Amino acid sequence: MEIGPSPAVDLTTGNGAKVPFALPQVLLRREGEMTRELLLHPGDHGLGMTHASMAADTTTTATCGFCATGCGLRLHLREGQAVGLTPETKYPVNLGMACPKGWEALRVLDSPERATTPLLRGADGTHRPIGWHEAFQTFVDGIRGVQERHGMDSVAFLSTGQIPSEEMAFLGALARFGMGIKHGDGNTRQCMATAATAYKESFGFDSPPYTYDDFEQSDCLVFVGSNPCIAHPIMWERVLRNQNQPEIIVIDPRRTETAMAATQHLQIRPKNDLALLYAITNYLIQNDLVDHDFVASNTTGFETLQQHVAAFDVESVAREAGIAPASIVRAAEAIGKGTAVSLWWTMGVNQSYQGTRTAQAIINIALITGNIGRPGTGANSITGQCNAMGSRLWSNTTNLMGHHRFEEEADRRKVADALSMDVECIPSEGSWKYDRIIEGVRRGEIKGLWVIATNPAHSWIDQSDVRKLFGKLEFMVVQDMYHTTETARHANLVLPSAGWGEKEGTFINSERRYGLIKKVRRAPGEALADFQIFRGIAHYWGVADQFAEWTDPEAVFRILQRLSRDQPCDITGIEGYRQLDACGGIQWPWSEADSQQGTLDPPQQRRLFEDGKFFHADGRARLVVDDIQSMPESPNETYPILLLTGRGTVSQWHTQTRTRQSPVLRMLYPNEAYVEINPVDADELEIEHGQTVRVQSRRGEITVTASITATVRRGQAFIPMHYDVTNRLTLAHFDPHSGQPSYKDCAVRIIPQSY
Repeated sequence: MEIGPSPAVDLTTGNGAKVPFALPQVLLRREGEMTRELLLHPGDHGLGMTHASMAADTTTTATCGFCATGCGLRLHLREGQAVGLTPETKYPVNLGMACPKGWEALRVLDSPERATTPLLRGADGTHRPIGWHEAFQTFVDGIRGVQERHGMDSVAFLSTGQIPSEEMAFLGALARFGMGIKHGDGNTRQCMATAATAYKESFGFDSPPYTYDDFEQSDCLVFVGSNPCIAHPIMWERVLRNQNQPEIIVIDPRRTETAMAATQHLQIRPKNDLALLYAITNYLIQNDLVDHDFVASNTTGFETLQQHVAAFDVESVAREAGIAPASIVRAAEAIGKGTAVSLWWTMGVNQSYQGTRTAQAIINIALITGNIGRPGTGANSITGQCNAMGSRLWSNTTNLMGHHRFEEEADRRKVADALSMDVECIPSEGSWKYDRIIEGVRRGEIKGLWVIATNPAHSWIDQSDVRKLFGKLEFMVVQDMYHTTETARHANLVLPSAGWGEKEGTFINSERRYGLIKKVRRAPGEALADFQIFRGIAHYWGVADQFAEWTDPEAVFRILQRLSRDQPCDITGIEGYRQLDACGGIQWPWSEADSQQGTLDPPQQRRLFEDGKFFHADGRARLVVDDIQSMPESPNETYPILLLTGRGTVSQWHTQTRTRQSPVLRMLYPNEAYVEINPVDADELEIEHGQTVRVQSRRGEITVTASITATVRRGQAFIPMHYDVTNRLTLAHFDPHSGQPSYKDCAVRIIPQSY
């Protein structure tokens, strides 16, 4: 074993070739295996064990790597490797709680499906293992070859909310500033683009204002298209800790687990949420349940808002939404008369063709009632992926990193100076959005694609179409933990990457908290951290000097701090990874000025807009309204059922790439796809519970098991998004402002299998 920094190390690949680029980290050499990074870096940043204690049993803490709740976990180590975990009792997010996914976070690393060596597709269509030297050279030759044949704009990348902020920033800077790739977007577009767009237009910056303590401080909580009992169970546990006997209002077409626990459930017809929110707003204004002082001092657009919502009377909206007028009045009264009202939304709002305006209707209600900047208040978007917030800040796709603007010369110069790069490297416009990149493949404009830690062949809307489009690419690279994903099967080149627990960096959770992840396991075989893969690509591409400072994740964190200076997300006051670990994470902003005001460590629960000042130049928030849009594909005689999709159980996650690796989690959810059908519809269709049925849309057909339940209304059906067949049915249409797909509505018919 070698212990000690090595400023210029040859990376030994599986076939014995040498890759001469700098890896200034401790290395562990094992005969017959690839040169690997040791479990922890020298000195360990004070985060856990030291080299002297590696043989002893000990513990360390890290942020969970599943969802954006960002729970703290205590990892139990034996001989330097994590062998178990428990929830961290002192972490301010979860306070000693964990969901099943968190408990199984280590188990999913031990899968036989892990990608352990680079794989190259041969002429016969099968993948064969290769070494890292050949993999890096193939990557460079393949991407450059496409650019030389079809132009620099013919290659794109699809990023993720699943990797740390430091890796995300490295990818975005390398691809756009180093390799000249013009277009790249992330799977965050599928979950959080609507919220980001709504916040930017309303507040002047993508800025969720809340802290998790607000779940416990509200006397009225409103959940719109949100089922935290299943999707974010630790957040729901925080609601259950609320001692105020709060009113809990759920607006959702399904009788979800959260709706069953609510004091009010407005079970509206799908996509009537925007009209309903306008009706509530109208009622608040007509009945003088408005904080006029706050509106006058801190907002613009109230008169336009008032005129617009006047057309949305309670009776007509209730009739269209399929609910009683009294239920709208009761909800509006609770909101208008509450002293601390918080409004929460997730994918039921975001994944809609009018999601941005729906999110802004929620924001409008918080603003006109003065429910923002105080404990228990806010217009609060709950984030999905573990680092979707990091993607929003640092992916360098449609926004210049740090939420600067590609179009602003001053921003480009600031970023160039912070990165010590030539400003000419930085493009003057943002990337195409995800849907436009996919359309670019269809049009023959995109011929090469690099996919990192995401699975669009499963998750993208109208799945069969995107799989056909992947077949049109000349060169496709997939960089992932698992070689078995639906997307990896399309790849010419698979690059094996380390997962959570096998590398370090930071995630940003829903409440803006930077949390630390740590390396407590060796990645299997020859898999490398994405960070090291990006370093290897930079070397082989010939731009290693451009990224000389990007030596390790904490060095990049310091770069991110420079980039954040004077932005609303300023983190210049954080004293590195050590302070993040000691504090249980730190919410942005925390600037140098904040840290110099006498408080060494920031308070654990901090909200934005306590002073009523927003991020527009005039310091005021915008009240935004728009016309209601018709549903693009309504049910008809041929396709009479409206299909809804969403989270299935607390033990499932996204495309199940990870959760299906755990025998425990697989025992906790149905392993085969199912469709929820209302009992009346089932009787009419002569379908019995447990029967096999075919579900058909204009785009495809799937075979699933019928689950007869009153949780869905007549004329509607629900299939969890996690199954690989679900998106064969969905309709590719998008919010015009955010570009987010509308997964929650398409017309289908259901046919018993015996027909």
